[in-house]
Amino acid sequence: MLYHETHIVSPKHEWVVFLHGLGGNSNIWYKQVEAFKKHYNLLFIDLRDHGGSVNYKPEVPDYTPELLSKDVVKVLDGLSIEKAHFAGISLGSIILHAMHIYAPSRIKSMILGGAIIRFTPAAKVILKTGNLLKSVVPYMWLYKTFARILMPKAHHKKSRDIFIKEAKKLRQKGFIKWYRFAANVGAIYPQVDTKKDVIPKLYIMGDQDYMFLGPVKEDTLGDEAADLHIIASCGHVCNIEKHAEFNQQALQFLAERQRQDKVSLSKNCAYIA
Repeated sequence: MLYHETHIVSPKHEWVVFLHGLGGNSNIWYKQVEAFKKHYNLLFIDLRDHGGSVNYKPEVPDYTPELLSKDVVKVLDGLSIEKAHFAGISLGSIILHAMHIYAPSRIKSMILGGAIIRFTPAAKVILKTGNLLKSVVPYMWLYKTFARILMPKAHHKKSRDIFIKEAKKLRQKGFIKWYRFAANVGAIYPQVDTKKDVIPKLYIMGDQDYMFLGPVKEDTLGDEAADLHIIASCGHVCNIEKHAEFNQQALQFLAERQRQDKVSLSKNCAYIA
């Protein structure tokens, strides 16, 4: 199983599962722990090559959406979690879209921060340039360059520095595998069947998330179960940079999901009676 950590309130409380971004690990959710653990059981997972999962076995030559979804499901199975709410930031949002395809029955709702659905033309140019260099320059040089492109402003520095610090644990081989996976990200979201598998979603984006905000605005219009909240004067890693607003919106969204579930349960019980 992937490395994971839990904060458990009680067996009766619902679970929220957190998935980090590329180069990060569960530590990047440090601004969410105190706010969320008052109301939910929490599960933080380190993806392959990240944090405590840096030596995860068995290794595979390439990462696929299905494989990465199964990694998360194995942790759920190991902890006997049948269904949970999920929160993903950046790369974590990509894994959640993959789970929507391959394991929708395990998801109660999704919070997607700094979500990546597809790449803009500018992002594609950056990705192709990095592809030419990824095997000949140290991965941290590329990572730092990308971090500064994605989070260029002075008030993005804290988020940028945290991700750069944690990315030092990633290693070159793991970075290259994830980079190859990233090249195919644009093919994942179009496979999500939002009509067949209706899952409530809240997208939380910074208005300065120049690379990814546009596609999220455009591509989620057809998903009636998706809401979008845009945080002013905020960059890509909105759960750190504007954590108070992120937490408020996310917890409000989860509370509403619970309220609707109770209403549905009451109606079903009344119908049966």
